[in-house]
Amino acid sequence: MTTENNLSENEEKKNPNEVSQDPSENTVSHDANQHEDDAEHLDEHEEEISLADALKEMEKIINTPNAGENFKRFNQLKEKASHYIHDEVEDKKHEYVEAGNPAENFSYEHPSQAKYSALVNIFKEKHDDFQKGQEEEQKKNLDHRQSIIERLKNLYTSSEPGINLFRSIREIKEDWSKAGQVAKSEFKILNNNYFHHLNQFYQMLDLNKEFLEQEYSHNLEKREHIIARAKELENEPVIQKALNELQYLHKLWKEEAEPVAEEFREKTWEEFKEISNKIHERKSELSASIEKEQSENLEKKNQIIAEIKKLSEPSETPNHNYWQNAIKRVEDLRSEFLKTGSVPRKLSNQNWNDFKTTLRGFNTTKNNYYKSLKGSQQANLEEKLKLIQTAQDNMNNEEWDIAVPLFKKLQEDWKKIGHVPKSMTNKIWDEFRDACNAFFNNYREKSNTSTDNWKENYKNKKALLDELKEVSNEEGSIERIEQIKTSWNNIGKVPRDKISINSEFNKTLREKLKINKINELELKEEGLSENQLTDKARKIKNQISDLEAEIVKLENNLSFFNKPSRENPLLKDTYNTIDEKKAHLETLKQNLHSIISGD
Repeated sequence: MTTENNLSENEEKKNPNEVSQDPSENTVSHDANQHEDDAEHLDEHEEEISLADALKEMEKIINTPNAGENFKRFNQLKEKASHYIHDEVEDKKHEYVEAGNPAENFSYEHPSQAKYSALVNIFKEKHDDFQKGQEEEQKKNLDHRQSIIERLKNLYTSSEPGINLFRSIREIKEDWSKAGQVAKSEFKILNNNYFHHLNQFYQMLDLNKEFLEQEYSHNLEKREHIIARAKELENEPVIQKALNELQYLHKLWKEEAEPVAEEFREKTWEEFKEISNKIHERKSELSASIEKEQSENLEKKNQIIAEIKKLSEPSETPNHNYWQNAIKRVEDLRSEFLKTGSVPRKLSNQNWNDFKTTLRGFNTTKNNYYKSLKGSQQANLEEKLKLIQTAQDNMNNEEWDIAVPLFKKLQEDWKKIGHVPKSMTNKIWDEFRDACNAFFNNYREKSNTSTDNWKENYKNKKALLDELKEVSNEEGSIERIEQIKTSWNNIGKVPRDKISINSEFNKTLREKLKINKINELELKEEGLSENQLTDKARKIKNQISDLEAEIVKLENNLSFFNKPSRENPLLKDTYNTIDEKKAHLETLKQNLHSIISGD
């Protein structure tokens, strides 16, 4: 029902919607925004993240349906990843230059650079698509909001008799609050236009006291709900959550809880303002909590830096084992440093630079050690090469009184010389052993000619070879092969013109081992000479080393899968291969133990 009762003269002069323009309200709203900005600034605090985790989260973002809307988070991760890649490349360059190389010749492609670039390019495409979609959506929202304004305008300029103004303005205000975002360049003008017509509507209501009272009552109820919720926020344990929701309540107050009757305006506003101030005062608790946490993080990070520095300056002369253990420990410390949260902003750069400088110092000291070790290994290599040359020059020497002591001395000197470069270890050992074996074989051959019945030996070996050729892969074949091999080892030399039987036997042995799926090094055999035992032990050690490397590589490959499982059909063969290699490895270790212990 409409009335023609006019508002009082004072009320006519005062626009009801201008309650929001109260100077005290503006001041507190400004304070609220300032508090919110401070809270958001504090909320920027987050823990460090490793390069691998940053790339993983970047990949996760681009695989989400609306990847483009996560622009801020993706950029944060992109900057962190770029920072790590740059630092690691600089570390490599530092090592390269320290090794005496010219800086202009440095070239290095970081292992993660290709993946990083791909993720950035894919996200750019998705963000561009998202932006286009946003522009289209904002244009639709602009048209919708303009239609709402037109409805509002018509409500006070050409409304038909009998229209429920109260319900109509409620619907318009609700539609406006739910309407989507528009472009920033359009929003200010659009918003001002909306509130201009809303203001005009309220001026029209000055002529309709009944409706105005309904509006006042409805908005007062809104204010009371907002105040009640604000009181609950005073006891909210998560301060950041309270600050964020308070900001939303201020938005509701401005957009949906104005105007109210004059006698309630100041009272409700002062009550809401007082509660807001109390919540804002708790911001100091948040600041203190973050400052305490950041100080603790700084202390942890400084302790990590100190420990790395200590590892760089060992009290005693370090050896290879020391540096290998130190490298593992530093890697653990590096991971711990990156996982530890942020430190006070003013000390962040200094703390990071101290960490990188200390890491580089460790690497420099470690690299210098291995450079010197490499130099000593080269010297050892030259000494052993001299021994090889002497052995080769004398391996056909038959002046036994001179040559035998000489070769024993060469073997003793070989043992005394330290390590040589790993790439040369097996090669020079084979050369030295072959020269020594040639001499001692010749020595035994010439010394025992009168007592050896070589023809009989050949006859026995021929019988064993024929027996070996008939072995199949039936049950008990492996034990039979072991018996034949042991018997073979116990037979002496054969005539020189029949020596090819040894090669034929070894070839046949390998064929029989293959069909029985057993490695020669796993055979249980007796009658081996000391040299043969040493040679077998060396071969087993080499194979153990190779197997361990293969197992580590296969297990590393599994780590690239998310939650690898034996039930995964793609990984089943890999798990079976690992199991087989581990079983083979255990057998070799047992055989090596038996040889070393003399069992």
